[in-house]
Amino acid sequence: MRKSILLIVLLIVMACSLRVYASELDATDIVRHSDDLMRGDSRSGTYSMKIITSRWERELTLLVRSQGRDKMFIRILAPAKEAGIGTLRIKNEMWNYLPNVEKTIKIPPSMMLRPWMGSDFANDDLVKESSIVNDYTHQIVSREDINGESVLKIEFTPKPDAPVIWGKLYHWVRENDFVPLREEYYNEKGKAIKILEYSDVGQVSDRVVPRTWTMKSLTNKGHSTTIKLLDVTYNQTIDSAVFSMVHLKSVQ
Repeated sequence: MRKSILLIVLLIVMACSLRVYASELDATDIVRHSDDLMRGDSRSGTYSMKIITSRWERELTLLVRSQGRDKMFIRILAPAKEAGIGTLRIKNEMWNYLPNVEKTIKIPPSMMLRPWMGSDFANDDLVKESSIVNDYTHQIVSREDINGESVLKIEFTPKPDAPVIWGKLYHWVRENDFVPLREEYYNEKGKAIKILEYSDVGQVSDRVVPRTWTMKSLTNKGHSTTIKLLDVTYNQTIDSAVFSMVHLKSVQ
C-alpha cells in the first residue's frame, strides 16, 4: 500500500514537472518539440492512406522512410495498378517516379500545393518541404481544455520571403507532452482550406504519437483522407542509398 502511494506521488510530481517545463518554453520551442516528436531522427515503416471523395474511394499502402528534416522517400506498395510509384525529397528538391512509363518528374515549387495522388494531403504536407519550425513565427494564442487535458493553440505566421504555401496555420498541441491534436490551414486571403485531426494516440516504437491522421477538406464537400500508422519504427539507421535517384527508380 505504501509503495502504491509513493508511486502515485512520483507520477504526480513527474506530470507537474512536464507542465512546468512546457510553461517555460516559448511557442517556437514547443513547435520544435512537437515536430521532433512526430519526425524523430528517422522513421521507417508502412502506412495506409484511405482517400474519400464525393465520387470514389480508394486505399493505398505506403512504404515511408525519412531522415531528419531534409530527406523523405515514399513508395506505393498497393494496389497493384499503382505499386512502384515513388516520391523522393532531398532538401528543397522533389521528384515523382512513374514506373509504368519509366519516367521521373521533378516537382516545381509551384506544384507543392497540388494534391499527392489525389488525396487531401498536398505534396508539401507529405514531404514537408517547408519547415513549420524555421519558416514561420509562432505565438500561443490560447490555452484550452480538451477532454480534461490542457492544450495550447499556436498561431503560425509565415516569415517574409519564406517558401511556404499557406497564409496562416493553427496547431493544437497537448501541453504535457507536445503531442499534436489538430491543425488548421488557411490560404493567403484568410480562408480556411482544410483541417487535420490526429487521433488514436498511443505507443509507436520509442514514443507516444497519434496513430491516425485525418485531413478534411473545407472546400470540397465530402472529401477526406485518413493515414494510419501500420508498422513504424523510429530512430533506426537507414541506408543513405534509400534517398537517391537510383533507389527511386529501382522498383522490385
